[in-house]
Amino acid sequence: MTDQDTPTRGNWWRRLSQGLKRTSTNISTSITDLVVKRKLDARTIADLEDALIRADLGVRVAARIAEAIADGRYDKEISEAEVRAVLASEVEKALAPVATPLVIDFARKPFVVLVVGVNGSGKTTTIGKLAAKIRRDGRTVMLAAGDTFRAAAIDQLKIWGERVGAKVVAREPGADPAGLAFDAINAARAQNADVLLMDTAGRLQNKAALMGELEKIVRVMKKLDAEAPHAVLLVLDATVGQNALSQVEEFAKSAGVTGLAMTKLDGTARGGILVAIAEKYGIPIHFIGVGEKVEDFEPFSAREFSRALAGLQ
Repeated sequence: MTDQDTPTRGNWWRRLSQGLKRTSTNISTSITDLVVKRKLDARTIADLEDALIRADLGVRVAARIAEAIADGRYDKEISEAEVRAVLASEVEKALAPVATPLVIDFARKPFVVLVVGVNGSGKTTTIGKLAAKIRRDGRTVMLAAGDTFRAAAIDQLKIWGERVGAKVVAREPGADPAGLAFDAINAARAQNADVLLMDTAGRLQNKAALMGELEKIVRVMKKLDAEAPHAVLLVLDATVGQNALSQVEEFAKSAGVTGLAMTKLDGTARGGILVAIAEKYGIPIHFIGVGEKVEDFEPFSAREFSRALAGLQ
């Protein structure tokens, strides 16, 4: 699923740049303070690498960026513009292999997307925004309120359903989420829905019982369709920084994560963690979010993100 041809792409760039302002200021200030008006000697390069690691970019990417900045400039001065250009180029190289759109195979009805993540990551809101985009493309969507532990989550998904014109499968709070998944797939088939988006309860990645429940949901889905879920979208909260790495690892084990959506990039100076995740796990990044509105959630572009991260216009 792509959204590259939308006439509001320019508006998205402005929102992305503004959303990543805290991160870009954090990273670019650390770098430029170190290298501008100083000759690039071994000490400066080492300090630069340390600053990039502290900015959550990851050890390997930090080393590559420091090396690229130093390349051909050893014992020379470098301008702020040069620093930003190299930073953007190296971050784009790291992110390009994982900048992959969510591809929905409409021949599979319903195409089942299981949405997972920890408490407060923004799963339910992400489902609503994704449903809005799919509906805008003229497709039918059904939502499944699989977060049966929180009445508020069920209500929130129903509101999104009304807003975007999507039917919602829900049960009483406390109902078995695996049973709801079973019912939701059958309901989506009966309605001939193109896509089924299933919410799940927020769960800490280090709680074995809750992760086991997630595995049960997947098993139940496969009883109805051996290939379901067709996509497993892990929603990550950018504000958690390094903790996002362990979330990716554990959810990948339990639910077979096929793609990522990172939210709340506008609320943190730690957006560089997306680069470290890409470098370490290589899981496709489908979407990023920089606010609460539907238009604040867009398909991920390595070039746009890297330029915004470096503070380029």
